[in-house]
Amino acid sequence: MGEWVGETVGPDVWETCRELIPARSVFAFLAERRGELFPAEMFVDMYPSANGRPSMPPQILAAAITLQALHGLSDFETVQELRCDLRWKAACGLGLNDMAFDPSLLAYFRRRLARSTRPNRIFEAVREVVKATGVLKGKHRRALDSTVLDDAVATQDTVTQIIAAVRAVIREVPGADAVAAAQCTAHDYTDPGKPRIAWNDEQARAALVDTLVTDALRLLGHLPEQQLGDKAANAVGILALVAGQDVEPAEDSDGRDGRWRITRGTAPSRMVSTVDPEARHVHKTRNHQQDGFKAHLAIEPETGLYTAVALRPGAGAEHHEAAVGLDLLADEDNPLDVFGDTAYSSGDARQTLHEAGHRLFLKPAPLRPAVAGGFTLDDFAIDTTAAIVTCPAGHTVALSDPGGQHHQRKASFGDLCTGCHLRERCTKAKAGRILTIRPHHDLQTAARHQAATDPGWQADYRRWRPPVERAVAWLVHHGNRRLRYRGTIKNDTWLHTRAAALNLRRLINLGLTHTSGTWHLAPAGP
Repeated sequence: MGEWVGETVGPDVWETCRELIPARSVFAFLAERRGELFPAEMFVDMYPSANGRPSMPPQILAAAITLQALHGLSDFETVQELRCDLRWKAACGLGLNDMAFDPSLLAYFRRRLARSTRPNRIFEAVREVVKATGVLKGKHRRALDSTVLDDAVATQDTVTQIIAAVRAVIREVPGADAVAAAQCTAHDYTDPGKPRIAWNDEQARAALVDTLVTDALRLLGHLPEQQLGDKAANAVGILALVAGQDVEPAEDSDGRDGRWRITRGTAPSRMVSTVDPEARHVHKTRNHQQDGFKAHLAIEPETGLYTAVALRPGAGAEHHEAAVGLDLLADEDNPLDVFGDTAYSSGDARQTLHEAGHRLFLKPAPLRPAVAGGFTLDDFAIDTTAAIVTCPAGHTVALSDPGGQHHQRKASFGDLCTGCHLRERCTKAKAGRILTIRPHHDLQTAARHQAATDPGWQADYRRWRPPVERAVAWLVHHGNRRLRYRGTIKNDTWLHTRAAALNLRRLINLGLTHTSGTWHLAPAGP
């Protein structure tokens, strides 16, 4: 793909109105250096067809979505800025009288970007600029954190989810409409509204849920045998999920009676909307829950630059901070001082980072005593090599599975607790105290001891961990706490673009310039 050969409409804004564009702004930088930051060859693989050229050069679209992510605008708002704001016109290389393009072209470009082999190429391009400037040279600290981003759709209750999922199957699966007409009687699924019941009547709601679940199961059970396409298979899978995740067999005095009711509690990894099946209930703390995704960040705390980011569904062990944190550091070439809160201090994460040569400033999770104010795990003498445990009263027992260093092991004191003068401070269990020794116990014990007794560790943690909170605040500023897109892939691409835009703004503030084919930082003028 060669350079775009289209003509701008009207005078070149950057050439004629340069003095009106704020100096050392992202607008001025893109106006002058857009070609070096986003060269044409960077997008060749996204437009493999030899038939014609894209209606708008990808360099312009890349600059537009970078500014869009920086300012937190919708597609419509972005195009309005491109039509009416001299700064945006200059940054994207439009002429004074250019009317820009239809907003759908931004969605089309993002879709091509997300489906390409390098969906995060804008972030990668800015990361190469960071590397070329040498701004991170000698800076060996990385701080990790995560924040919850609200999804772009409304959370649906059980009734809404089942009805929406049934409608999707009727719409997408050949022959499903006939099955529904014969088997589904709880609701008119062609009616866009909710069922007409007395919603304040608990028995009426329970009866509706029962009949809706029955409809869903009948529909699934009577679908014709056939090869399904992706959309149809996805619709069937979602219906099967929502028909089971929130309900359980109803019970009466005779046990199960074939009816269904809303389950007590919330299913793990519950899908919250059929519109965005990947969104989940996300717990950032024990008492605070949001619906959406988690943004995971690694930053260099002195400069505030994002060195890696990732967006993941909030549920599942593979999406936990400790697991994703390892991915964020995977491309680092040198040993680092790694800072993070208790979410990153799992035994597996510590072991992996320790073996990679990193120094860890990960706040250990506090130990909870079995009795309020009583003994914790650290009050016991635990020798994992000899596989023995001695309690504060001096009783010694063996660890189960003595050769299993990477397996959970237990120490049971049983009858030794009977009549022990320290029992009231140790356990309330009738069978005596049982300790669970998890993998990497020695690493975790050493980490707790260091965090509690090492003034140097404590001083470094207090100094270098808090800057990541500022990076989180930058990320969600301008209404960017709420996502604009559906699904992990699209939102992960957006997150990388936003981080790239914030990094670019930070570099510009540090004096980013391009001379003699090289990126470097020049001191700001007077």
